Formats: sequence, structure tokens, C-alpha cells
Amino acid sequence: MHRVGSAGNTSNSTRPRKEKRLTYVLSDADDTKHCAGINCLAVSDGSDFLFTGSRDGTLKRWLVGEDAATCSATFESHVDWVNDAVLAGDNRLVSCSSDTTVKVWNSVSGGTCIRTLRQHSDYVTCLAAAGTNSNIVASGGLGGEVFIWDLEAALAPVSKSGDAMEDECSNGVNGAGHQLPITSLRTINSSNNISVHSTPSHGYVPLSAKGHKESVYALAMNETGTHLVSGGTEKVVRVWDPRSGSKTMKLKGHTDNIRVLLLDPAGRFCLSGSSDSMIRLWDLTMQRCIHTYAVHTDSVWALASTPSFGHVYSGGRDRSLYLTDLQTRDSLLLCTGEHPILQLALHHDSIWAATSDSSVNRWPAEVNNPRKLIQRGGTFLAGNLSFSRARVSLEGSTPAPVYNEPTLTIPGTPGIVQHEILNNRRHVLTKDASGSVKLWEITRGIVIEDYGKVSFDEKKEELFEMVSIPAWFTVDTRLGSLSVHLDTPQCFSAEMYSADLNIVGKPEDDKINLARETLKGLLAHWLAKRKQRFGSPASANGELSGKDIPGRSLSHSRNDLDASSENDSMVYPPFEFSTVSPPSIITEGSHGGPWRKKITDFDGTEDEKDFPWWCLDCVLNNRLPPRENTKCSFYLQAFEGSNVQILTQGKLSAPRILRIHKVVNYVLEKMVLEKPLDSVGSDGTFAPGLGGGPLPTSAIGDGSFRSGLKPWHKLRPSIEILCNNQVLDKDLSLATVRAYIWKKSDDLVLNYRVVQGR
Repeated sequence: MHRVGSAGNTSNSTRPRKEKRLTYVLSDADDTKHCAGINCLAVSDGSDFLFTGSRDGTLKRWLVGEDAATCSATFESHVDWVNDAVLAGDNRLVSCSSDTTVKVWNSVSGGTCIRTLRQHSDYVTCLAAAGTNSNIVASGGLGGEVFIWDLEAALAPVSKSGDAMEDECSNGVNGAGHQLPITSLRTINSSNNISVHSTPSHGYVPLSAKGHKESVYALAMNETGTHLVSGGTEKVVRVWDPRSGSKTMKLKGHTDNIRVLLLDPAGRFCLSGSSDSMIRLWDLTMQRCIHTYAVHTDSVWALASTPSFGHVYSGGRDRSLYLTDLQTRDSLLLCTGEHPILQLALHHDSIWAATSDSSVNRWPAEVNNPRKLIQRGGTFLAGNLSFSRARVSLEGSTPAPVYNEPTLTIPGTPGIVQHEILNNRRHVLTKDASGSVKLWEITRGIVIEDYGKVSFDEKKEELFEMVSIPAWFTVDTRLGSLSVHLDTPQCFSAEMYSADLNIVGKPEDDKINLARETLKGLLAHWLAKRKQRFGSPASANGELSGKDIPGRSLSHSRNDLDASSENDSMVYPPFEFSTVSPPSIITEGSHGGPWRKKITDFDGTEDEKDFPWWCLDCVLNNRLPPRENTKCSFYLQAFEGSNVQILTQGKLSAPRILRIHKVVNYVLEKMVLEKPLDSVGSDGTFAPGLGGGPLPTSAIGDGSFRSGLKPWHKLRPSIEILCNNQVLDKDLSLATVRAYIWKKSDDLVLNYRVVQGR
């Protein structure tokens, strides 16, 4: 499994750091839908709100009615999967993510992130909250740490002093002048130690000793916050006193990873679900397991109990939802779906099931009288050995589900499961979970063709173009949608002529840097807001100077001015991003760690603390870093057997994107048009055998033949350019010829010849 490193301050490192990446996440769907699996659910007993957290990196708040659910807010700031979420205190939603952070949100707002807590060293996988003691929340993760947070202390403002390892954020971006909190943090570790840290100079605490020796997957806390249980890959249930952080007991019995835990309100009984397919009931006062339940045929990932703790609903990898009477051991299959069940949440008299699909289903549960369901019949006795349940399944006596259809489905958008970057380096072909194939234009962030359910491989072959453009971006679909990554200086390696991009009003031979124009399009709203605030598209001081970005030299000797582009914020049509379904940017600046925000939500105050310095230097100051491989060296020689005398033996150099028709013009200019008119026959063909002086080594530029035609151009001969004995299409670029026709590592060799009789 991929690991995300700590987002802490690494400025003390003596090794050169890799430049910060800028990523933008595309969406062509309604923003009110998730586009990846739902990892977690949170419900409020006193309202009709349901909160969902997804692998697409967002949380959503739904107003649930009898027959429909409406998305009333999207909480966007995490930069990786949201793994768990709990409601705590007055209007607080707490979430954790694979981006190693815990975030606190205003649950009744339009999606406001109050604080980002950066304490974990690896994925944060689980949370637990005390119901009545609403200030206490616990978090656990793959780094083995278990932290107990006092939210009141964590959110208390203190005077700002120095850099902090946590930030107050609105949708993830640090605001200027925000106060920083002082955080009280209890760190649990295996040696029964507890340490409460407070660092006034930073308003936060340093990283603490880990508790578990291995990864933590599950946490649970009782109603009053007097007991905390944790479990993970060590296969044991650890019990802690969250008020002191001391370990009270360790319970053994499971034979595989513990994936889910529940505590009864009083903190006496604990339910655990494991990858060994078993559910265990523990009596904490007796410090032992009192019952085991063989209900599932595969890993148990989700549990939810009735308020009396007399019945448990369970789901997992076998895609089935069961109701089990903990006393009589009667089990009933409520439903079976198409996807593994990741989390369950009881709400009123129903149960919500989150799965690896982007949709969420609500099923009848009879929460207030579960015996009513069991008395309908169709139950089986949950054995106490896992193989007994597996044997029943193999014998084909699997019970029929009580329900075949949910009472309500909150639909999601099928996530992208396959993609291919096309050779033109502007289009990406994708296939989603429903089999639909689409073509994206990533410089505008939109779908330009929806092919429906067709063969992905056949469509990829159909769209193949013989063109060579440097790989200036990379793509992944981890969040269920296209995430386009820009890394400097590689992202600035690709250029195209304005004519090839159909840009009206620019000379056709002007070179357009694809990354620079894409960045301008992404930050157009930010630039407009910045201009409103400061009166110019640049920073408040005019130009972003070296002193604004510590440790960076932005002199012209280090960075090249993009001389072919105006220093303005004008966005050309091929780089205009949608404001209906705007992309989100994921990046980080010099402070605060990674963040995520829609491009239309910028307010103009964001600066080098939020954006990578190279990104701002490009957009504000029109400077690009030094680039490699923008030129192509080649030899131009007469074709074998041609009557035309070889006029040059020197190596030539030209931009990679130079078209072959420019080489034709070069041949005409240097080898024909310098001759007297009598060297051209009456039929316009080149008279063979006429010599000329040798052509010195030179560079072919883009600006050749921009002047008006000379009178004798109408008489010019027809010239063909060949490579490896193949006549070249005049629209091919040098880079394309080298990649698809020359196919060698040494310098390209082109041949010219005069075609008679044309």
C-alpha cells in the first residue's frame, strides 16, 4: 500500500527538496454527487442530516426526506481519501484522511474547514467520539499512533508566533492573520505512559511516540468518554482510559486484523469485527470474550448496534448485511448488494450502508423493534466457529434476503477506472465503472466526446495520432476522477503553434507553452480577484520578487522570460476552464501543508504561502524555468540519386515542433531562390546541375518566410523531404519524424529532392 509521508516541517533537511507539485482534479458531473466509494457515514440523531465521506476526497451533507435526499453542502479540503468522520460537539464535524490529517468543520456551514490538525505520520484511518462528552475525539492510523483530542483546547485561539504545524483554514487554504490554537494532546502508547504536550511558540505539539506497535484500523468510545478501545493488525483489542491515557487491558482472541469496534453506552461491553470473519462480544469487567458469532463468510468491516446493545447489524466483504440477536444468536440476512459494505449508520428506523460504490443505500431496519424482523422467520443460528458458517455457505443453503431493494438510494457518479493519455498530450481517454468511455480535453477540463459503452482499446486505437509531444503532465484516477499533475520543470517542456490550437488573433507561428497557458486558465479567477484587491494582476508590490519567496532566486539568469507570450492574464479559448463544473486545485506553498480548493472559490489573498513559487513566477512574472529538449538537431542532405548538387553538409538546429513545410521553405530559400531566374525552367521545375555555394551550419527559425512572396515564388519547384526513404507529410513536426520514422538515438537525417513535372 502506498504511504503518504508526514506533512510536517522538513526545512531542516540538508538535501535539496523536490519542488511542490500542482494538481488539478477534473469533474464533468454534478458536484452534488460523489464519484468514488463511500468510506464513512455520520448521522445526527436530532436532525435529518446525513454526512458521507468518500474516496473522492470530499464529504457531503445530505438533507434526507422520505423519498429523496438533497446535497446541501460539500466539504472540500482533504487531498486524499476521506476514511472516517464523526459528529462532535456543537455543529462540529471531524474527518480523517489518507492525507495524514484530521480536519474540523462547521457542520451547518456551506463547507467551512475550521482547523487542520497535522499530527499523524501516515494515513489516518479511524475516529471515535464520546457522545455526551462532546469535546473528546480519538484518531488512529497506519503509523500506529492513537491520539486523543480535546477539541475545545485544540480550537482555542492563541497569539500567532512562528510557523505552526496546524492551520486554520477555509476550505483548506490558510488565511492571512489567522490566529493559531494551543492544542492539548494525549498520546497513548503501549507502556502505559501519557504525555500532555503544549507548545506555545507554535500553538501546537510536536509529533509524539506511537501507541500501537502496528497499524490501527478501528476505534470506539463509550457515551461518556470513560473507555476507549482500539484494534488493528496486532489482532488484539486494547482498552484505554481516555481521561488519563493509561492502558487498562489487552484482549486476545481474533486470528486476523481487527477492522471495526463498538462500545455500549456504559462502556461495559465491546463488539469487534475482524478479517477472520468473526464477530466477538467482550465483557470488559470480566476482561474476556463471552460470545463469538459466525455470521459472515468473509471479513467483517462494519457494525452498528441498537441503543440497548441487544442486536447488532453487520456488513463486510461478503457484500451482505445481517441482523443478529446477541442473546439468542439468531441471525437474519437483510440484504445482499453488489459491493462490499464499508460502514453502517442507524438513522431513525432505517440503516444506511456505505460501500465501495459511489452510491449510498438506505434499508429498513426496525431499529426500535428488531425482534419484529427476526420473528418473520428465515433466520439461522450464528455458530461460534468460522468454518461452520463457511460450510453452510458451501452447501448452498445460504438464506434468502429479507429485502431486495433499498427504500432510498443517493446516487453517485461512476468513478474512472481506466485511462490513457493520447499522443497529442491534450486529450485523455477514460472508462468509468459503468463502462462508459469518454474523451477529455485536459487544457479545458471538459469532456469533448462521450462515446457511451464501447470498447476502450478499440477507441484508443481509433484515436491514435502520429504526433510526438513531450509528456508535460501525468494523470491518476485514485480519487475516482482525473487528477492532472504538473511538476516543474518537466511540465513546461511542451509547446504548440497558435495555428494548431486555432487561436484567433495571434500569428500562426507563435509558440504556445501548454503548461503556462493551462496555469493561466486555472488561476484566471484568482488573478481577477487579486486584481480587484490590489489593482493589478501581479502582487500587491507589483512583481513577485525574490524577497517574497525565501531561498529562491527569481533572476532572469535562472529563469527564462517567455518572450513569445505577452505578460498578461488573458486566457485563450483552448485553456478556458468550466465555471459550471470547475476543477479543484491540490497543491501546497511554503506554509500549512497540502490543501484542496475549487478554482472558483479563490478570493485573491492566496500567495506564496499557498501556491508553489514556480507556479506564481510563471503566472505573475511570465517566467519559465530553463527547459531541455526544446530543439532538434538534424542533417539536411540531397536524396541519393538526385541530380541536385549537395549544397550543405552542416548540422542544423530547429524547434522540435517545426513543421516539415518549414524545411521545404528553407530548401527553397537557400537552394533555389538565390539562383538567377534562368535557372528555373519555363514549366517551373528546378534546372538540375546548377551549383551553388555551400550552406554554413545554421538554425532554422519559426519566422522564416513571414514576409511577402517574391515575384518568382510562383515559379518555384516542388520539393519533397524524405526520411528513411519515406516521403514526409508537410504537416509533421521534426519531433514526430524522429519518434515514428527515424526511430534512432543519433541525429536525425532528412533528405530533399526536386519532383519533376509539378
